[in-house]
Amino acid sequence: MKHLIAPSILAANFANLSQDIQLLHESDADWIHVDVMDGQFVPNISFGFPVLKAIKPLTDKIMDVHLMIERPEQFIEQFAEAGADIITVHYEATNHLHRVLQQIKATGAKAGVALNPHTSVKLLSDVLEDIDLVCLMSVNPGFGGQKFIYNTLKKVRDLKEEITTRNLATKIEIDGGVGMQNAEVLLQAGADVLVAGSAIFKADNPKDMISRLKNIGIEKIL
Repeated sequence: MKHLIAPSILAANFANLSQDIQLLHESDADWIHVDVMDGQFVPNISFGFPVLKAIKPLTDKIMDVHLMIERPEQFIEQFAEAGADIITVHYEATNHLHRVLQQIKATGAKAGVALNPHTSVKLLSDVLEDIDLVCLMSVNPGFGGQKFIYNTLKKVRDLKEEITTRNLATKIEIDGGVGMQNAEVLLQAGADVLVAGSAIFKADNPKDMISRLKNIGIEKIL
Protein backbone atom coordinates (compact mmCIF):
# COMPACT_ATOMS: atom_id res chain seq x y z
CA MET A 1 0.00 0.00 0.00
CA LYS A 2 1.21 3.47 -0.81
CA HIS A 3 2.35 5.50 2.16
CA LEU A 4 0.15 8.14 3.78
CA ILE A 5 0.81 11.83 4.45
CA ALA A 6 -0.54 13.46 7.61
CA PRO A 7 0.15 17.21 7.75
CA SER A 8 0.44 18.48 11.32
CA ILE A 9 -1.68 21.54 11.97
CA LEU A 10 0.64 22.47 14.84
CA ALA A 11 2.55 24.33 12.09
CA ALA A 12 -0.56 25.91 10.54
CA ASN A 13 -1.65 29.53 10.84
CA PHE A 14 -3.76 29.56 14.01
CA ALA A 15 -5.16 32.98 13.10
CA ASN A 16 -6.68 31.52 9.94
CA LEU A 17 -6.96 27.83 10.70
CA SER A 18 -10.08 27.25 8.60
CA GLN A 19 -8.21 28.41 5.49
CA ASP A 20 -5.36 25.99 6.16
CA ILE A 21 -7.82 23.14 6.76
CA GLN A 22 -9.43 23.95 3.41
CA LEU A 23 -5.98 23.83 1.82
CA LEU A 24 -5.40 20.37 3.29
CA HIS A 25 -8.88 19.25 2.26
CA GLU A 26 -8.10 20.12 -1.36
CA SER A 27 -4.62 18.55 -1.24
CA ASP A 28 -3.27 15.01 -1.61
CA ALA A 29 -3.02 14.67 2.19
CA ASP A 30 -4.56 11.49 3.58
CA TRP A 31 -4.93 12.42 7.24
CA ILE A 32 -4.81 15.59 9.34
CA HIS A 33 -2.54 15.26 12.36
CA VAL A 34 -3.75 17.10 15.46
CA ASP A 35 -1.25 17.46 18.32
CA VAL A 36 -2.91 17.91 21.72
CA MET A 37 -0.51 19.14 24.45
CA ASP A 38 -1.23 19.77 28.11
CA GLY A 39 1.86 21.63 29.35
CA GLN A 40 2.58 18.72 31.71
CA PHE A 41 3.59 15.72 29.64
CA VAL A 42 5.30 18.12 27.23
CA PRO A 43 6.43 21.72 27.86
CA ASN A 44 3.85 23.29 25.58
CA ILE A 45 0.08 23.78 25.31
CA SER A 46 -1.82 23.46 22.04
CA PHE A 47 -5.48 22.79 21.26
CA GLY A 48 -8.26 20.63 22.67
CA PHE A 49 -11.87 19.64 22.06
CA PRO A 50 -13.19 22.99 20.73
CA VAL A 51 -10.62 23.19 17.94
CA LEU A 52 -11.16 19.57 16.90
CA LYS A 53 -14.93 20.08 16.89
CA ALA A 54 -14.52 23.23 14.80
CA ILE A 55 -12.33 21.71 12.09
CA LYS A 56 -13.99 18.28 11.81
CA PRO A 57 -16.94 19.54 9.67
CA LEU A 58 -14.58 21.33 7.28
CA THR A 59 -13.07 18.19 5.75
CA ASP A 60 -13.61 14.49 5.22
CA LYS A 61 -9.94 13.72 5.91
CA ILE A 62 -9.12 11.30 8.73
CA MET A 63 -8.52 13.11 12.03
CA ASP A 64 -5.31 11.66 13.47
CA VAL A 65 -5.31 12.92 17.06
CA HIS A 66 -2.03 12.63 19.00
CA LEU A 67 -2.51 13.06 22.75
CA MET A 68 0.70 14.36 24.34
CA ILE A 69 -0.99 14.53 27.71
CA GLU A 70 -0.77 12.93 31.14
CA ARG A 71 -3.46 10.40 32.04
CA PRO A 72 -5.07 10.37 28.58
CA GLU A 73 -7.68 7.86 29.77
CA GLN A 74 -9.58 10.77 31.32
CA PHE A 75 -10.37 12.26 27.90
CA ILE A 76 -10.66 9.42 25.37
CA GLU A 77 -14.44 9.54 24.99
CA GLN A 78 -14.46 13.34 24.68
CA PHE A 79 -11.90 13.31 21.86
CA ALA A 80 -13.82 10.58 20.05
CA GLU A 81 -17.02 12.61 20.38
CA ALA A 82 -15.18 15.70 19.10
CA GLY A 83 -14.29 13.89 15.88
CA ALA A 84 -11.08 11.89 16.36
CA ASP A 85 -10.82 8.93 13.97
CA ILE A 86 -7.47 7.80 15.37
CA ILE A 87 -6.48 8.42 18.98
CA THR A 88 -2.83 7.98 19.87
CA VAL A 89 -1.61 7.98 23.47
CA HIS A 90 1.96 7.93 24.74
CA TYR A 91 3.40 4.76 26.22
CA GLU A 92 5.11 6.99 28.79
CA ALA A 93 1.90 8.80 29.83
CA THR A 94 -0.27 5.99 31.21
CA ASN A 95 0.19 3.13 33.68
CA HIS A 96 -2.42 0.91 32.05
CA LEU A 97 -1.73 0.93 28.32
CA HIS A 98 -3.75 -2.18 27.44
CA ARG A 99 -6.80 -0.80 29.22
CA VAL A 100 -6.51 2.53 27.41
CA LEU A 101 -6.21 0.79 24.03
CA GLN A 102 -9.44 -1.09 24.74
CA GLN A 103 -11.04 2.18 25.87
CA ILE A 104 -10.13 3.83 22.55
CA LYS A 105 -11.45 0.92 20.49
CA ALA A 106 -14.72 0.94 22.43
CA THR A 107 -15.40 4.43 21.02
CA GLY A 108 -15.01 3.18 17.45
CA ALA A 109 -11.72 5.03 16.90
CA LYS A 110 -8.45 3.39 15.85
CA ALA A 111 -5.94 2.99 18.68
CA GLY A 112 -2.39 4.34 18.45
CA VAL A 113 0.63 4.36 20.75
CA ALA A 114 3.41 6.94 20.52
CA LEU A 115 6.97 6.36 21.70
CA ASN A 116 9.40 9.10 22.70
CA PRO A 117 12.90 8.97 21.17
CA HIS A 118 14.39 7.23 24.24
CA THR A 119 11.69 4.52 24.43
CA SER A 120 12.42 1.10 22.90
CA VAL A 121 9.97 -0.42 20.42
CA LYS A 122 10.47 -3.74 22.23
CA LEU A 123 8.29 -2.45 25.06
CA LEU A 124 5.23 -2.77 22.80
CA SER A 125 5.70 -6.49 22.18
CA ASP A 126 2.96 -7.64 24.55
CA VAL A 127 0.29 -5.30 23.17
CA LEU A 128 1.27 -4.98 19.51
CA GLU A 129 -1.76 -7.01 18.37
CA ASP A 130 -4.02 -4.40 19.98
CA ILE A 131 -2.36 -1.40 18.30
CA ASP A 132 -3.51 -0.01 14.96
CA LEU A 133 -0.77 2.63 14.73
CA VAL A 134 2.64 3.11 16.33
CA CYS A 135 3.81 6.72 16.22
CA LEU A 136 7.59 6.95 16.54
CA MET A 137 8.67 10.38 17.72
CA SER A 138 11.72 11.40 15.73
CA VAL A 139 12.13 14.58 17.82
CA ASN A 140 11.48 15.24 21.49
CA PRO A 141 7.76 16.03 21.64
CA GLY A 142 6.37 19.44 22.42
CA PHE A 143 7.48 21.80 19.67
CA GLY A 144 7.54 21.83 15.89
CA GLY A 145 10.54 22.62 13.72
CA GLN A 146 13.08 20.39 15.50
CA LYS A 147 15.87 18.40 13.86
CA PHE A 148 15.22 14.77 12.99
CA ILE A 149 16.84 12.14 15.26
CA TYR A 150 18.38 9.59 12.92
CA ASN A 151 18.36 6.71 15.41
CA THR A 152 14.66 6.59 14.53
CA LEU A 153 15.58 4.66 11.38
CA LYS A 154 16.78 1.66 13.42
CA LYS A 155 13.59 1.76 15.47
CA VAL A 156 11.51 1.74 12.29
CA ARG A 157 13.40 -1.26 10.90
CA ASP A 158 13.15 -3.21 14.16
CA LEU A 159 9.45 -2.49 14.55
CA LYS A 160 8.69 -3.31 10.91
CA GLU A 161 10.44 -6.65 11.27
CA GLU A 162 8.34 -7.49 14.33
CA ILE A 163 5.09 -6.45 12.62
CA THR A 164 5.93 -8.47 9.51
CA THR A 165 7.02 -11.55 11.47
CA ARG A 166 3.75 -11.54 13.40
CA ASN A 167 1.68 -10.82 10.27
CA LEU A 168 0.04 -7.74 11.78
CA ALA A 169 -1.59 -4.78 10.05
CA THR A 170 -0.14 -2.20 12.48
CA LYS A 171 0.99 0.97 10.71
CA ILE A 172 4.20 2.84 11.56
CA GLU A 173 3.92 6.63 11.70
CA ILE A 174 6.89 9.01 11.95
CA ASP A 175 6.41 12.36 13.67
CA GLY A 176 9.05 15.08 13.88
CA GLY A 177 11.53 16.68 11.51
CA VAL A 178 10.12 14.89 8.46
CA GLY A 179 10.71 16.45 5.04
CA MET A 180 12.08 15.79 1.58
CA GLN A 181 15.54 15.28 3.07
CA ASN A 182 14.59 12.07 4.91
CA ALA A 183 11.16 10.92 3.66
CA GLU A 184 12.48 8.35 1.22
CA VAL A 185 14.86 6.68 3.66
CA LEU A 186 12.06 6.50 6.24
CA LEU A 187 9.79 4.78 3.75
CA GLN A 188 12.55 2.39 2.77
CA ALA A 189 13.02 1.52 6.45
CA GLY A 190 9.35 0.59 6.71
CA ALA A 191 7.35 3.70 7.63
CA ASP A 192 3.72 3.82 6.47
CA VAL A 193 2.63 7.31 7.55
CA LEU A 194 4.66 10.53 7.47
CA VAL A 195 3.67 13.44 9.68
CA ALA A 196 5.02 16.75 8.41
CA GLY A 197 4.35 20.21 9.77
CA SER A 198 6.97 22.84 9.10
CA ALA A 199 8.05 21.17 5.85
CA ILE A 200 4.53 21.67 4.51
CA PHE A 201 3.27 24.90 6.00
CA LYS A 202 6.55 26.80 5.57
CA ALA A 203 6.86 25.73 1.94
CA ASP A 204 6.18 28.29 -0.79
CA ASN A 205 3.47 25.97 -2.09
CA PRO A 206 2.14 23.68 0.67
CA LYS A 207 -0.10 21.68 -1.70
CA ASP A 208 2.83 20.97 -3.98
CA MET A 209 4.97 19.90 -1.03
CA ILE A 210 2.26 17.46 0.09
CA SER A 211 2.14 16.02 -3.43
CA ARG A 212 5.91 15.67 -3.51
CA LEU A 213 5.93 13.84 -0.18
CA LYS A 214 3.04 11.65 -1.30
CA ASN A 215 4.74 10.65 -4.54
CA ILE A 216 8.33 10.37 -3.39
CA GLY A 217 10.35 7.45 -4.76
CA ILE A 218 7.63 4.86 -4.28
CA GLU A 219 8.80 2.85 -7.25
CA LYS A 220 12.22 2.39 -5.64
CA ILE A 221 10.63 1.03 -2.49
CA LEU A 222 8.38 -1.44 -4.28
